[in-house]
Amino acid sequence: MKHTCTISGMSCQGCKSHVTKALENIPEVTKVEVNLEKGIAEISMKDNVELEKFQHALKNAGGNYQISIPTENNTSEEKLMTHSYTISGMSCNGCRSHVEKTLNEVEGVENAKVNLEKGIAEISMKDHIELEKFQQALENAGGNYQISIPTGKNTSEEKLMTHNYHVSGMSCNGCRSHVEKTLNDVEGVENAEVNLEKAEATISMHHHIKIEKFQEALKNDGGGYEIHSADHKHHHSEKTKKKKKPKAKGNGKWYCPMHCEGDKMYDEPRDCPVCGMDLVQEQILSASNTTYTCPMHPEIEEDEPGDCPICGMDLVAKDPEPDAQNSTYLKLRKKFWLSIAFALPIFLIAMSDMLNENPLYQIMDLQYWNWVQFGLSIPVVFYTAWMFFERAWKSIVKWNLNMFTLVGIGSGIAWVFSVLGLLFPDIFPDQFKTEAGTVHVYFEAATVILTLVLLGQMLEARAHDRTNSAIKELLKLAPNKATRIKDGKEEVVAIDEIEEGDILKVKPGEKIPVDGIIKEGKSSIDESMITGEPVPVEKSAEDKITSGTINGNSSFTMIAEQVGDETLLSQIIQMVNDASRSQAPIQRLADKISGYFVPIVVLISVITFVIWAIVGPSPSYVYAFVNAIAVLIIACPCALGLATPMSVMVGIGKGAQNGVLIKNAQALEQMNQIDILIIDKTGTITEGKPSVEKIVSVGDYSEDEIAQFIAALNSHSEHPLASATIKYAKEKEIKIEEASNFDSITGKGVIGEFQQKKLALGNKAILDEMSINTSEKIDRQIEEFQQQGKTVSYLSVANKVEGFVVISDPIKKTSKEALAKLKEDGVDVIMLTGDNERTAKAVADEMEIDFKAGMLPQDKMREVEKLQQQGRKVAAAGDGINDAPALAKADIGIAMGTGTDVAIESAEITLVKGDLKAVLKARKLSDKVMANIKQNLFFALIYNSIGVPIAAGILYPFFGILLSPMIAALAMSFSSVSVIANALRLRAAKLD
Repeated sequence: MKHTCTISGMSCQGCKSHVTKALENIPEVTKVEVNLEKGIAEISMKDNVELEKFQHALKNAGGNYQISIPTENNTSEEKLMTHSYTISGMSCNGCRSHVEKTLNEVEGVENAKVNLEKGIAEISMKDHIELEKFQQALENAGGNYQISIPTGKNTSEEKLMTHNYHVSGMSCNGCRSHVEKTLNDVEGVENAEVNLEKAEATISMHHHIKIEKFQEALKNDGGGYEIHSADHKHHHSEKTKKKKKPKAKGNGKWYCPMHCEGDKMYDEPRDCPVCGMDLVQEQILSASNTTYTCPMHPEIEEDEPGDCPICGMDLVAKDPEPDAQNSTYLKLRKKFWLSIAFALPIFLIAMSDMLNENPLYQIMDLQYWNWVQFGLSIPVVFYTAWMFFERAWKSIVKWNLNMFTLVGIGSGIAWVFSVLGLLFPDIFPDQFKTEAGTVHVYFEAATVILTLVLLGQMLEARAHDRTNSAIKELLKLAPNKATRIKDGKEEVVAIDEIEEGDILKVKPGEKIPVDGIIKEGKSSIDESMITGEPVPVEKSAEDKITSGTINGNSSFTMIAEQVGDETLLSQIIQMVNDASRSQAPIQRLADKISGYFVPIVVLISVITFVIWAIVGPSPSYVYAFVNAIAVLIIACPCALGLATPMSVMVGIGKGAQNGVLIKNAQALEQMNQIDILIIDKTGTITEGKPSVEKIVSVGDYSEDEIAQFIAALNSHSEHPLASATIKYAKEKEIKIEEASNFDSITGKGVIGEFQQKKLALGNKAILDEMSINTSEKIDRQIEEFQQQGKTVSYLSVANKVEGFVVISDPIKKTSKEALAKLKEDGVDVIMLTGDNERTAKAVADEMEIDFKAGMLPQDKMREVEKLQQQGRKVAAAGDGINDAPALAKADIGIAMGTGTDVAIESAEITLVKGDLKAVLKARKLSDKVMANIKQNLFFALIYNSIGVPIAAGILYPFFGILLSPMIAALAMSFSSVSVIANALRLRAAKLD
């Protein structure tokens, strides 16, 4: 027998080979033919095989492939053709969404789906569309994306062999891109594609290439990546599971402040392999208990204060280890003062030459003082500032030219020239010599330049520490210990020992240890550190509470629900960390300029030397030499590179402190461009805490029986309206049982069976779908409640309407004010709700906004698409699963932090408190951050545009002004610091 099955997840010949082999390994299967283009498999077998067996075989083979029975094609689909294309230039989910949206808008495209990890687009069309049309659309949309026909589809590549390999050491998309580029550069490789999730590389080649060649390429690249045969993957993963992850130094991981390799992270502090800057430490939430020790006997360490068991002295808190960023600052500070100690005497010796009857020459001749300068310069060049030369060398070898390339070349040439002049004076022309016959030496220029660059790096390390201040403040909220109640007894435990379901006691003034709900008692909770709202919130039994918030003046017990990484505080910190490392679209401009910056500066330096040597005053070579070095030293590509990421980092931290969590820098940049806001009703405009106002019976069952039917159906649902009915049943002490054959019909309601009766609960649409009629009398009753803005759900039992439930959900106090201010700010507001026309109108009239009722999730998404096609910049705000498609489709998705995880995952911005006033904060933050970025970019560009010509000597013919290389070094060092200082001003920004 022979079956045809659909296979999804294949993107190349390697996938095809992998799937074929996995299916052929099934004993009953005799032959397998896989068609990559059509995504189907023709499977011949001796006996019938269940579909699950095929899926199990594919899963065990380690691929993310799915097998299914093909659905019947309708006539319109039979005419569609689907092509796969390779997309390059995507680095995040925002890129993926942007590309997908652009391709779907191309005339003639029926559907386009883009896969970020695989870098491919599947495009369905009725008639063939030329590739150039897609490329033109992508270019017009403003992205640096490229679309091409996958190399595996060319006829010339039929002779290619494709192998899969396992790659270890990748931790982010930056790693993936880096490895892919390295493998593609190996001679003989036709195409290499790397999958981050699977840690796999699929490499196509005409002739077999030994794996050692790939390993050598990765090793030479210095990224710490390793490549193995595909069958090594399983054994490798088994091994690594048993290994404990080594502890990184300090607290957290490290990343480049200029994001040279995207979101790549490192396990230890080092220099960025691209720009050479010191990596910055990511702040993470960790339970670190205070340790107490004896001043006389440091070997004594206790978890709590007390007396020393040896001498009886009071134990004192042990100073925590400085974090990595502070350690970098302290190390640089030590080297800076050491550099000062050696560079200052050199500077004084060199400057003494300007004095009449130089007293130093009465002690010994100039040539001996030159040797003293040489000796004093050695510790500076070969110890305190040696790292700059290492970075410069790496940048040239890897051709990642940066600030240290210029510093290394400039100061290095000055020092080497001086040494050669000292050792071999006769090889230099007279122009380079003094009256005493010695060659002019520049030990003071080299050492002072290096010392000033060291000063700049030290100040930057200090400033970087402050840019993380928002996260550090959040980290301080996390308590180290909690009081757990076990077997009726109280015990103090470390925070990382708390498990889900534990009963904890929170005393007055203590921080809430984990997320959970209050079990017994009530109190006022200060949530200002999480939501930005200063007024304490009253909480009682069953209310949710959040880790890091502070208890008021009453004790209570709580049930732990989210612990460890699952707490809101942990998620906020992680989101802020991730967003801080993301790149704003405006940064592409800076990156593009930076790519050409260093070669242009080196060229200007050479031209400067040539011009001064030809037309400069005597000694022309000396002028040429000094000015060429000044050009190299004053140029600062780092100021340009830091302009955007510093503002983004501080801005996102500021947002987090005000209850506005921003998932990526692109959302932060685009938020102030929004001109229309789509909002949901329940949980967005309203409190999202509905309560049952009334249950009405219109048939043979009592109100309690109606309530029992409703509770039985809703026991399976997580919708806020369902929770309200369950709570009502509990209050009425009605026995709650679960309905069977439960099914949720999105946007309409739920169905199921209870006590052998078929039940349906929902709006009028669910009755229509099930062909259930209702009477005019019932409809009139329901209409009266709906006109009051209340939600009403019908209940049918055995296909007959037997009652309904009236649910009220109060409007948030701040909603009307927030929406009014948004409209004043030029933002149109439309409410899209799944509720009925009358209820929606009552709420919309009160809010004075437009609305559309009876909207299903797909309707909301289509409405967003329609507005985008009109050229509108759309933000969508919601809190439920039914809002997720619209949030994902909108230019900016805004989720209420009080809503579902699905909505939060689909959104770019999360409002922790679920208050629409925070949308105004997000817009104001976007305005301020974008203004700050533009200021930084302007300063960096103007600084370099003015500084480089002045250093080249453009003012000399008119004013006789020349710039000393030492002054140039000072200016360069402070240019980066000034950019960071400007970004830090955002910490004081007012968002209210």
